[in-house]
Amino acid sequence: MTTLVIILAVVVVVAAGLFLAFGRTTGGHGLRRRFGPEYERAVARHDGDTKAAEHELSERLKRHRSLDERPLTPEERTEYTARWARVQDRFVDSPQQAVADADALLAELARDLGFPDGEDFGEQSDALSVHHAEQVGGYRRVHAAGRGEGDTEEMRTALVEARGLFDVLVTNGTDGPVRRDPHHAEGSGTA
Repeated sequence: MTTLVIILAVVVVVAAGLFLAFGRTTGGHGLRRRFGPEYERAVARHDGDTKAAEHELSERLKRHRSLDERPLTPEERTEYTARWARVQDRFVDSPQQAVADADALLAELARDLGFPDGEDFGEQSDALSVHHAEQVGGYRRVHAAGRGEGDTEEMRTALVEARGLFDVLVTNGTDGPVRRDPHHAEGSGTA
C-alpha cells in the first residue's frame, strides 16, 4: 500500500511539472513566443507589468483566435497588388497621402479577409496581431504616420514595414509570391 501511495505521489509531481513546463502555452513564455514584438509592446503599454500585459494578450487571443481568414481570389489579389503599387508610386510626390492611403488599403484588405472592420483600428490591429504578430507593427506605424505623426523618413520606414503585412495578407495562404508590376521594382527609390 505504501508503495502505491509513493508511486501515485511521484506521478502527480511529474504531471504537475510537465503541466508547468509545457501546459501553459497561453501564458508567459507561450505568449511571448506567439506575439513576439506585440508582447513587448503590451508590456511597455502596461509600464512593465507583465501580468497585466499577459492578461490583455490572453483576452485578445480568446477573442480572435477562431477567426478564419478567407482567401482572396486571384483577381482580388491582382487588384490589391496594383493598388499598393500606386500607393508606393504616390509616395515621392505626396508622402503623407501615400501613408494615409496605405493605412486605408490595409484596413480594407484586412476587412475583406474577415478581420474586424477597419473603423475600429484598435480592434482590427488586435485581431491582426493574433494571426500576424510579426507584421502588425508596420500597420500600427503606417496608421500613426497617416495621421501626421513623423517626418518623411519615418513615413517611408512605416510604409516599408507595412508592406510586410500587406504581402502576408495578400498572399494569405497561397504558396506563390505576390506578383509585382515589372515597372515598379523594389529598389526604385520609393518605399
